[in-house]
Amino acid sequence: MTPAIPTVKALGLYSCHTCGLISRPSQQGDSDCARCGTHLRLRKPQSVARAAAFLVAAYILYVPANVLPLMETGSLFGAQENTIVSGVIYLWTSGAWALASVVFIASVLVPLLKLFALTLLVATAWRRSTWRPYLRAKVYRMVELVGRWSMLDVYVVAVLVALVQLQPLAAISAGPGAIAFGAVVVLSMLSARAFDPRLIWDPVHEARSLDD
Repeated sequence: MTPAIPTVKALGLYSCHTCGLISRPSQQGDSDCARCGTHLRLRKPQSVARAAAFLVAAYILYVPANVLPLMETGSLFGAQENTIVSGVIYLWTSGAWALASVVFIASVLVPLLKLFALTLLVATAWRRSTWRPYLRAKVYRMVELVGRWSMLDVYVVAVLVALVQLQPLAAISAGPGAIAFGAVVVLSMLSARAFDPRLIWDPVHEARSLDD
């Protein structure tokens, strides 16, 4: 049996969540990282509860983000409202299969997979599970990496709104779906930010200590 390696927390040291620097606690109490200035804590307070709250809110807004109009266009020929799904269908039926695939992956699939990944992380941390900690750590890093690139449609709408304002000939405005979609992305990023990945390893260390 491999002996349990003491964690930074067990040694009474701080591990910076931002840059990974190991620091000794200050005699004055709270302290900041000497490298990046991040406030140091042994663990983020109420990490699982706050991450779960943001995650539930993101799930609630995911439905209107895909159902409500993302973009509203008006011209001499009339007005039209487009959702994310209708935009993907239009691109696919128009023969732009590659672009339709990119929009579907970036605006539908990636946000949903990110919510599922965060659900896995929050649920296993709440249950103090020891299941595949290396895999869950990789999932967390992937969530942080792809989170900011999930707003492809919002970026496109913002650019079009800024460029196409030729009233009364043509006008484009963001619909309520864009607000809901942006809120989903922001809430999922806040959930990932609130989650403390060090909670993945605490039950593993405790289980190994009991085995020893």
